[in-house]
Amino acid sequence: MIKRYGSALLFGAVVWLYGGPTQAGALDDAVRRGVLKVGTTPTYVPFEMTDKQGRIVGFEVDLLRVMSRALGVELEMVAVPYTELLPGLMAKKYDLIGSGMTVTQERNLKLNFSDSFIVVGQTVLLHPSLAGKVASIEDLDDATYRIATIQGTTGQAAAQRFLGAARLSSFATPEEGVRQLVDGKADAFVYDAPYNLIAVSRAENSRLLMLEQPFTFEPLAFGLTKGDYDSLNWINHFLNQIAQDGTYDRLHDKWFKDTAWMAEMD
Repeated sequence: MIKRYGSALLFGAVVWLYGGPTQAGALDDAVRRGVLKVGTTPTYVPFEMTDKQGRIVGFEVDLLRVMSRALGVELEMVAVPYTELLPGLMAKKYDLIGSGMTVTQERNLKLNFSDSFIVVGQTVLLHPSLAGKVASIEDLDDATYRIATIQGTTGQAAAQRFLGAARLSSFATPEEGVRQLVDGKADAFVYDAPYNLIAVSRAENSRLLMLEQPFTFEPLAFGLTKGDYDSLNWINHFLNQIAQDGTYDRLHDKWFKDTAWMAEMD
């Protein structure tokens, strides 16, 4: 009798684990509705940005388009301010975050990250008046220098860590940060290397200087709700697949080696 009762308990546990209701992941929800919703802040060139037609485009957006096709769904980019990305994910306003988000230990306590799809780092743009005066990030750690950063980014955190003696100011978008530099209201601008490389190539910013060597190591990844391991598993296999079949290299070259897309930007 005791044996049968124990067996019944065990059978009930197995049914509960394997046969009972299961919680669907974000990608399962996307497949059911036919749309993958992705939260983004479209100000991070060339990862996600707005073109002259008002469309959100970029390297990361192209990766997400390929991902959506593999899922058999449409892609919907949901534009929100960067500081609202995590709250929006937790409120289930979208399925995942695709917004040039750096994997950090602090963020990883609040959400799960996929494997990294690229590694970047923080670099510095300088006002032309600092030519010959500043050769490294350490040279800027002085109260005489005004440093522009972007709110809620790892660039802001890096500036606080490495430039504690300088006067730091934060702005909503990288365009505003660069404008501070061009207008002489800041001496340096700290932001991700890909954006800074493109910013100094533009005619209106041609006088700016750049410390090209990144001073941080920052892997970028997609962010999902904690515990959604099925979606993470699928995305990680997807990233491995496109790395092997040449899709990743093709998209990377389109946005980081070619410059034709710049003519379509606002």
